[in-house]
Amino acid sequence: MHAGQSPNMYRSSKFALSRRSLLLVAGSTVFMRLGNTPADAKEANCQPKPENLLAPDAALKRLLKGNDRYVQGAPRSDDFRRERPVLVEGQNPYAAVLTCADSRVAPELIFDSGLGDLFVCRVAGNFANDDTLASMEYAVSVLSTPLILVLGHDHCGAIDATIRSLHQDKPPPGHISSLVTALAPAVKASLGKAGNIVAEATRQNVIDNVNKLKSTGPLLNAAVEQNRLKVVGGVYQIDTGKVDIVC
Repeated sequence: MHAGQSPNMYRSSKFALSRRSLLLVAGSTVFMRLGNTPADAKEANCQPKPENLLAPDAALKRLLKGNDRYVQGAPRSDDFRRERPVLVEGQNPYAAVLTCADSRVAPELIFDSGLGDLFVCRVAGNFANDDTLASMEYAVSVLSTPLILVLGHDHCGAIDATIRSLHQDKPPPGHISSLVTALAPAVKASLGKAGNIVAEATRQNVIDNVNKLKSTGPLLNAAVEQNRLKVVGGVYQIDTGKVDIVC
């Protein structure tokens, strides 16, 4: 203790030094466990689910591994009671899914994912309109989601209705006509192709919307160009549960 310092001041500074040393040791331990830089560790600690901080390719790999568990009938056992409180203050999903509103298509089940893992937009025919584009922009620019999957499925009623409407040259009732308008380009592009017209149109619709998401500015296309975002398309087989990546 230096001259002029009171015992209380000495004890206070000693406590501050011990506390600072403890924090430095704790921080170093976290960095070593994560194997990342201090900045990466800080970002991980600020997220409700640090395990969701993935590169685009790793996110796709995780998504497909979850689908494989679903196909095999061997899902994880999630404790939703533990997950709910963690997500109260925020979310950091590792993938966004644009899929159909069909009741047989449930992304959280198909990819064996927990709460806060998937950012999902659903509309009959799984197409990107202004609302779904805005939602995907939010996922990518605000939540830093590294992957978007456009997910179509076989036996799609919206695709079938569009085919029948175009064939009969008769618009469907009510607002269903807006679905036909959105899906008509994919159906028309599939006419004359070999194979099942519904399957071909479903696949084409997925490809068209992947391309639309990739090229939409100013947010999504920039994220793709900077390799912060991957946009892929897949088709879900209702009978087997398998998702096949088509583009």
